[in-house]
Amino acid sequence: MPAPTCASCQAARAALRRPRSGQALCGACFCAAFEAEVLHTVRAGRLLPPGAVVAVGASGGKDSTVLAHVLRALAPSLDITLHLVAVDEGISGYRDAALAAVRDQAASWGLPLTIVAYADLFGGWTMDAVARSTAGSGRSRSCCTFCGVLRRRALEEGARRVGATHIVTGHNADDMAETVLMNFLRGDAGRLARGGGLGSAGEGGALPRCRPLQLASQKEVVLYAHFRRLRYFSRECAFAPEAFRGYARQLLKRLEAARPSAVLDLVHSAERLALAPTARPPRPGSCSRCGALASRALCQACALLDGLNRGRPRLAIGKGRRGLDEGLGEAGPEDGAPGNGGPGCTPAATAETKAGPAASPVPVGPGEDGDGAVAALGPV
Repeated sequence: MPAPTCASCQAARAALRRPRSGQALCGACFCAAFEAEVLHTVRAGRLLPPGAVVAVGASGGKDSTVLAHVLRALAPSLDITLHLVAVDEGISGYRDAALAAVRDQAASWGLPLTIVAYADLFGGWTMDAVARSTAGSGRSRSCCTFCGVLRRRALEEGARRVGATHIVTGHNADDMAETVLMNFLRGDAGRLARGGGLGSAGEGGALPRCRPLQLASQKEVVLYAHFRRLRYFSRECAFAPEAFRGYARQLLKRLEAARPSAVLDLVHSAERLALAPTARPPRPGSCSRCGALASRALCQACALLDGLNRGRPRLAIGKGRRGLDEGLGEAGPEDGAPGNGGPGCTPAATAETKAGPAASPVPVGPGEDGDGAVAALGPV
């Protein structure tokens, strides 16, 4: 049976049926429709004002690759300037290849690229070092928690170094639905309350962030990359199989098989969720160590680094946070507090491009990214 005619151009043969609508489109018309929908998301949500300098979180994976490609095509219409910012987490056998893909993309598209590294930002800590530190603590599954929180901090620092006014990440609808599921399963009312919308406005001095692909399904992101012949890095991180997000992803796939609208239903449920006044999280304050936005005495990045520097990596995760908050002010020079000669959390990043003077400590809000006990969003 021959393929139907494209429902849009009525000329070419259809190459696919859109997963949600069932509309038969050729590859060119599908890509045009995808780009138009992202443009509508950005404009309707007023995510990127004219003149914005946009730091694109670039990991080399499919989502950030598609996001950068689409925004590059839309940049003249939106009147924005793009700058790729990549983070080197220090994961041997994984990140080097991903960064090579990012460098190839930047060169191919003529976009500037800045790379910031955990080792430079966080007193020598890399994810390989974090994994070794947590291996005997019963917290090896929490590597994604550490990585998510620190990556968010690193991306903010990289964005500030390039003079960005906004940050965009490649989280798609499936990523957001997984996050909603994880927060429901944990009973995390605070993060459920903060999980709606297409991003954050930049509370407490942090740069505004948004997710232009939040309403696009993972299937259509992959299809767009296929028809645009985009090359991206597709290997899974070595720490990902142990992450709790994988269980939410498996559950979501089963839900979507039974109800195709389940992904977007979950995304929209987070936008419309209303909590009772007694369940709403308190207004955030400032981290007592670096001044970043925080819902406790220490922001999550400082708390995690403090636990690592003390040799107690579980200190900032789950119930361990209580002892950390109660013990503030008791840390000695060996604990790595800034000014005490140890590696603190004040960023001192280096970049692929020539960087200016060190920026002020990067704010990390109460919605810090992570996959363990502080989960917010999935990988970029």
